[in-house]
Amino acid sequence: MRSDNVNGAPPKAGRKEWLGLAVLALPVLLISITVTVLYFAVPFLSVDLRPSGAQLLWIVDIYAFLLAGLLIAMGSLGDRIGRRKLLLWGATAFGLTSAAAAYAPTPELLIAARALQGAAAATLMPPTLALIRNMFHDAAQRRLAVAVWAASFAGGSVLGPIVGGWLLERLWWGAVFLINVPIMVLLLVLGPLLLPEYRDPQPGRFDLWSAVLSLAAVLPVVYGVKQVAGGGAVLEVAGAVVVGLAFGLAFVRRQRTLADPMLDLRLFRDRSFGVSLLTDTLAIFALVGVFYFVSQYLQMVLGLRPFVAGLLTLPAAVMALVGALSAAALVKWFRPGLTIAAGMLVACAGFVVLAQVGPGSHQAILVLGLALLGAGIGVVQALASDLVVAVAPPERAGSASAVLEAATELGGALGVAVLGSMGLAVYRSVFEAPQGLSPDVARVAGETLGGAAGVAGDLPDALAAAVLESAREAFTTGMRVSALVAAVILGLAAVLTALTLRRLSLDMTHAGDRTAGP
Repeated sequence: MRSDNVNGAPPKAGRKEWLGLAVLALPVLLISITVTVLYFAVPFLSVDLRPSGAQLLWIVDIYAFLLAGLLIAMGSLGDRIGRRKLLLWGATAFGLTSAAAAYAPTPELLIAARALQGAAAATLMPPTLALIRNMFHDAAQRRLAVAVWAASFAGGSVLGPIVGGWLLERLWWGAVFLINVPIMVLLLVLGPLLLPEYRDPQPGRFDLWSAVLSLAAVLPVVYGVKQVAGGGAVLEVAGAVVVGLAFGLAFVRRQRTLADPMLDLRLFRDRSFGVSLLTDTLAIFALVGVFYFVSQYLQMVLGLRPFVAGLLTLPAAVMALVGALSAAALVKWFRPGLTIAAGMLVACAGFVVLAQVGPGSHQAILVLGLALLGAGIGVVQALASDLVVAVAPPERAGSASAVLEAATELGGALGVAVLGSMGLAVYRSVFEAPQGLSPDVARVAGETLGGAAGVAGDLPDALAAAVLESAREAFTTGMRVSALVAAVILGLAAVLTALTLRRLSLDMTHAGDRTAGP
């Protein structure tokens, strides 16, 4: 980094820092791709491994659940042992667990491999944004660097189907995991050369009990949410949620008593920090939840080849990049809160368009909806991430980044759990088994679209066509309902953001300088 400091201005980042940013974008892009890349492999998994509806959701969800549950602990650990060191350790573990997932022979083993992969991913995410805080001291450069980081995250979520589609047309479903290995090797080679090391000079003691409590707070709540659509008993669902909330309360109380807390609760006194966390979480909740349906719709309703289906999501990736990079310029003319609210309304419009999609809809409707969605989410993520990282002091950047990423990953995981489960519930209620279908086959076909596609291959042509027609209609009905729910959520969040952050201006987005009124 350049050492010049004219008139007391923060030093400007040089070529090494910008090259280092490209290295930091690798794990962010790859981790977000990993969240969605599996969606295009779902039909292949359904035929090959024959998971139940619950197992299928666990295969998709467990990675993000453990990633979210462990992020706060790993962010604190990185502040203590060194952020670059944690990043490189995580790269090694992520590569190994990705290989294990690629060759899993049963649904149970794939779920276990995905869980380990999520735990490894938790060591990758916090150092990326925290190191940006350490590498880019100039506010304008930092804002642009965070926009690139956010674009990598949002873009990766929609690039997953493209990567998955290309791989699935040439290899088996496990290739969507195996692609992680060479990227992690590249990170291990370039990381020590281009990334600085940073650790808290006075880190204090790492509290293992806080790490356990943070994980214990996440998993029961998520389990309870999943059981709602799965037909779980009311007492079982309520009990799981209450247990999770109790652990969450215990985690918060413990942080208040520790001399060196894993999570500095004083960060939440800043209104822009809390609201930014909420908007980012809700945006990813809606994005990932609806993308769970989009990938299956393109392949199993429209019948497109995986790679062609993936290409139809490319406008969303491009517009996410455009939205994120434009956000850094937009805040020079418009207040950050209003800009974030506008981004959420654009994404809301995208969901409304997606709610018009049916089994026979023109592909242009879907592409338009995805493009609007990508642009809006790109703006929201870039600005919300910058507000969060700006409020944290350098020695706590890892913890603040971990909170943001935990909220983001939990939002994505809950998006699949809530919107995915909602769509499955609609599917099961709408699906009508045609006459002549045996009860056992009807039960499988009525559980998931993948199950219907699997059993249709063993049926006479006329009966198979009737099963698939009913399944596709039920599936798109569930997708439309989920898109409308996502639109309502983002619309309400846009109003909340505009009201609470309406007085926040650009010169208030530096750490220690928050004077915006209510």
